Amino acid sequence: MVGRRGLAVGLAIVFASMLILFTVPPSYFVEATFASTSFMVGAAYTQRAFVTKRPRLKSALLGLATAVLLYGVFYGGATFVSTYHPFGITSASETSIYSLISSPANPVYLQALVLLFDSAGYESFFRGVLQRSLTPRFGILAAPMVASLDALLHVATLNPLWVGATFVTDILWGVTYHYGGTQSSFTSHFVWDVAIFILRPIR
Repeated sequence: MVGRRGLAVGLAIVFASMLILFTVPPSYFVEATFASTSFMVGAAYTQRAFVTKRPRLKSALLGLATAVLLYGVFYGGATFVSTYHPFGITSASETSIYSLISSPANPVYLQALVLLFDSAGYESFFRGVLQRSLTPRFGILAAPMVASLDALLHVATLNPLWVGATFVTDILWGVTYHYGGTQSSFTSHFVWDVAIFILRPIR
């Protein structure tokens, strides 16, 4: 279904799957992530958000650049949190997020696959559908609008650090999408995910 009705149905399904994702026992988080992000990709497909384009070096480089920038922001943020504990937030909040994906119980190939689905799902739906639909009216301001919505959904995690991190990452990926399209935002999202969860976690 394409159009407002299809978008409304897609939103309802995706939002419901995300709320389930954030409230299931941690032992089911990986399976719930695959399900939720698959719904995102499916909703994006029904809204014709997938446009076949040849990979462009410029898009990839923009994605890599913003991924590096975002990693730097989080490195500084982690240092600030561990030093000053704003609003009572401690490194334990970070550990709880990492443990959901980069647990020793999850082999590296499974972690990478989860992060691939995560990047594809969020960028195809939140940027490729929601931000794209808002851009004609709001321009680049669509990026923080979508970021606010995603962060609001993450309130269900009851983890303020996760909510704040979602808002920051979504703004940067939204700006990346605005200037470079889905290829750039997906590259940024996936590279950052792999770097921060597998290659060089910040703890």
